[in-house]
Amino acid sequence: MLLYILICVALTLAGVAGLQFMYMFYLERMDAERRKRVTELERQGRQLTHRLADAEQRIADQQKLLDAAYPEFEEEVWADVIDER
Repeated sequence: MLLYILICVALTLAGVAGLQFMYMFYLERMDAERRKRVTELERQGRQLTHRLADAEQRIADQQKLLDAAYPEFEEEVWADVIDER
């Protein structure tokens, strides 16, 4: 009788160890997918940073053109228009 109990305990422990291994493999897969996602997000962040820098440069160039074309234009005029409303 004791032998059957020991066999059941051994099989139960083997089953628990198997579940732990499966869970460990699952966690490793999730970690690999998370790393891929983080890498992709970092790449997209760098791309967006470059696009933002390009857009800011274009805005600065356009502002220089406007300042050269209309030197009498002042930003304070807009503040007056906003205050009149």
